[in-house]
Amino acid sequence: MPLHQGPHASQDDHDRRRLAVNPFHGATNPLGGMTEAPPTHRLPDTPLPPQTAYRLVHDELMLDGNARLNLATFVTTWMEPQAGVLMSECRDKNMIDKDEYPRTAELERRCVAMLADLWHAPDPSAAVGCSTTGSSEACMLAGMALKRRWALRNADRYPAKDARPNLVMGVNVQVCWEKFCNFWEVEARQVPMEGDRFHLDPQAAAELCDENTIGVVGILGSTFDGSYEPIADLCAALDALQDRTGLDVPVHVDGASGGMVAPFLDEELVWDFRLPRVASINTSGHKYGLVYPGVGWALWRDADALPEELVFRVNYLGGDMPTFALNFSRPGAQVVAQYYTFLRLGREGYRAVQQASRDIARGLAERVAALGDFRLLTRGDQLPVFAFTTADDVTAYDVFDVSRRLREGGWLVPAYTFPPHRQDLSVLRVVCRNGFSADMADLLVQELERLLPELRRQPHPLTRDKGAATGFHH
Repeated sequence: MPLHQGPHASQDDHDRRRLAVNPFHGATNPLGGMTEAPPTHRLPDTPLPPQTAYRLVHDELMLDGNARLNLATFVTTWMEPQAGVLMSECRDKNMIDKDEYPRTAELERRCVAMLADLWHAPDPSAAVGCSTTGSSEACMLAGMALKRRWALRNADRYPAKDARPNLVMGVNVQVCWEKFCNFWEVEARQVPMEGDRFHLDPQAAAELCDENTIGVVGILGSTFDGSYEPIADLCAALDALQDRTGLDVPVHVDGASGGMVAPFLDEELVWDFRLPRVASINTSGHKYGLVYPGVGWALWRDADALPEELVFRVNYLGGDMPTFALNFSRPGAQVVAQYYTFLRLGREGYRAVQQASRDIARGLAERVAALGDFRLLTRGDQLPVFAFTTADDVTAYDVFDVSRRLREGGWLVPAYTFPPHRQDLSVLRVVCRNGFSADMADLLVQELERLLPELRRQPHPLTRDKGAATGFHH
């Protein structure tokens, strides 16, 4: 979560000077309404009527962007009303209290079993998994398991813990992997982008591995451009490495998005537990799993892939349920919503929903390219996501200008630079999710068509501070 600082010294003075809340707006009784607005950076001295408190918070939140027009986020922004009802009925259930809420715990277990089957675990009944608050926590858990397995394998060689473990990944990984390496003191060895390759190169990844490598991370659906990394080729390169050197390096697949797309739309693609080297997989239930935030899933091939010493058992809530998590209390509503969605859609339903999103992404990418001012990097034919930049002959504006002007109309389309070795490349990215319809895609193209004549008349790109251009950061 972001870090926040307290108010400036002048903020409290400002609070004291604020004008009164309109009595008619602020209370059910127009004659008994508030005469002064409450402070915003310290607790009010007295309670507020519930309607007044609601109105103050509600009105401020009107300044947020419209989630349905947010094409930066992969996170689900629409669910059926029935799912919302189920979530409201379960929002007071604590997911950690598995003995008190055994049916909620059972629904979590069923979701793990369904994912193990979907991802071709050799023995779905032997697969181990858990729900998390999202893919970031799931990646942290997977990284911890990789590190502990490495430590257990090397306990005799490094009794004094004088070797520093490393994790190999592409430079395009989501920031949670950089966090893991920082928080758990693991060296991050990143394969840079080169030319038109915007993700990990399998051979380059294998060359970075040594006896201290805890694993290699493959991304099934890069956040930078929506492309799949070649997981099977990565495993083959590591197989060859083992044949040459004896090094046995496991793979974790970060399927935050693609883990809930590829099984339905790319069934012939081998990326999951069908590859013996894949030890663990994560996905985000709240992305293409089609559930409101936040829920994620982490699965291990079998019990051997998750060291038992990382699993905790507590009995002071009743029972003796094993848990593996970074946090403790969290709501069960999202897990229930995931099970509802699995039941509601099934394989054919998920296939239809994801195909619709991919069709919209591909069609929208073609229409953006047809405008003539842009060059596509990806076309939405893997994740329903595509990235594009300005054409070489466009000099009057840049992608940050486009993002800024789209924001004026309510559209949130991120612009950002790529990582080292391709920092010269700045792009826009569009994420098509369930709820982003063909009609909305038409409106986005119409908005671009309206803005382009004005952008072409600029003397030069107007956005100088690229870091603050859109407020978007990987």
